[in-house]
Order: sequence, then C-alpha cells, then structure tokens
Amino acid sequence: MRLQGKVAIVTGGGHGIGRQYCLSFVREGAKVGVAEVDARAAQRVADEIKSGGGEAIAVPTDVASEASTKEMARRAVEAFGRIDVLVNNAAIFATIPISRVGIEELSIEEWDRVMVVNVKGVFLCCRAVLPQMKRQGKGKIINIASGTIYHGGGGRIHYVASKAAVVGFTRTLAREVGDYNITVNAISPGSTLSEENPTPEIIKMREEATGSSCIKRVQTPQDLQGAMVFLASDESDFITGQTLVVDGGSAMP
Repeated sequence: MRLQGKVAIVTGGGHGIGRQYCLSFVREGAKVGVAEVDARAAQRVADEIKSGGGEAIAVPTDVASEASTKEMARRAVEAFGRIDVLVNNAAIFATIPISRVGIEELSIEEWDRVMVVNVKGVFLCCRAVLPQMKRQGKGKIINIASGTIYHGGGGRIHYVASKAAVVGFTRTLAREVGDYNITVNAISPGSTLSEENPTPEIIKMREEATGSSCIKRVQTPQDLQGAMVFLASDESDFITGQTLVVDGGSAMP
C-alpha cells in the first residue's frame, strides 16, 4: 500500500495503458480521478474500481482545453481534498490513431492536432494541478514519453517529435518546481500491446518490435505499472527531471 491516502489523476485513464495505471494506483491504496475525453470509458473504469472496493471518480476531460483541465483539477480536489499525483498519459496514438506516413504525405492539420494534444495537453494539465500541489508542499508529476524518441523510425514524425518535446518539458519543469517539493519525471514505454482489440497487423507489428529487445516478448501495460507506482510513491522523492525507459532493453540511452 505504497500510495495509501494519496490522490492521483490519470489522463487518458479510460483505455489501454491508462486504465492499467488507474488500477495499479488503486491496488496501492490511492484514490483516482479517471480523466478521459471518452466520458463513457472513464465511467466504466471508475465503476470497475468502485466495484472492487476502491475510490474513483470519472472526470470527462479534454486535455487540449484549458477550461477542461482546470475543471479536472477542481473536481479532484472537490472529491478527495488534494492532488498528489498527475499522470500525463493522454495522447493521440493508439485509442485515437495517427497516420503512419512520411513527412510529405502528413497533413498539417494532423501535425497540429498531435502537438496540441500530446504537448500542449501536458502543459495545460500541469498548470491546472500545480497550484494545489504547491499549497500542499509536495506533488508528483509523471509524463509519458516514448521509446520511439531514441530509435527514430519513419512514418510518424509528428508523434516522435511530440514525445521528444515531453522529455524536454519534463526536465525544465522539474527545475521550476523543485523548491515546492514537487518532482517531475517521465516514463518512456517501448512498443506496448495497449490496443483493446488489436488487429492481426497490430499484433504482428508489436511482435516484430521485440527483435531489438533483450527480453524477447511483447510488452504489455502490466509491464509499466511497477515503474509508475515507484515514481508516484515516496520512494522516489529524491528523483526528478529523469526519464525511465521501460522497454525490455530495446533502447539504452
């Protein structure tokens, strides 16, 4: 029960890896705000947690909207009295698919949309929770980057660029808020089978990704929960501005 009494917000918490983060936190004693643009999915996860004896609220949230992220923070404080952990997991990639085309075929509209959600969304969510974390004198912000930033790879330059931006954002914010005892770290997952109904093509792609890994199996959302709980817990109080790669030994930056 390493998170007993703590309150966590997980953006994109209604699907895939985000749902796993929510369940992991609850198992460790936390109360969870399931922040998700898909309101029905958020409610399903919150109901799942409550049916198992945990505490959770569903918070419909568009991370690209300042008003929506402020309401996300307000509702968490209203329900639970504090915000100890923010996980910036919401992104355009799996639940909301992206194009896998070269730079010349990629539309400017899709580039802008990915940047708005994957980068501006992190910025807005952090701004929304920081006043409460500062009042408490402590907080944990965990941003989700990606192992793709170390490998490159063609066909999704907007996604890779957005996740590289998250790492730079993480380091800078860590320096800004350290005086308030707030830590800011990132996790870079490898190619994770996070799709809820993966097609044979998706499964094949995930299997092929194991070729560069030390551990030769497909990564699942459960593989990320240990790192996530550690960074959310008091055990990581003296770790900030860091990016933890969880990918079975594929990227070794």
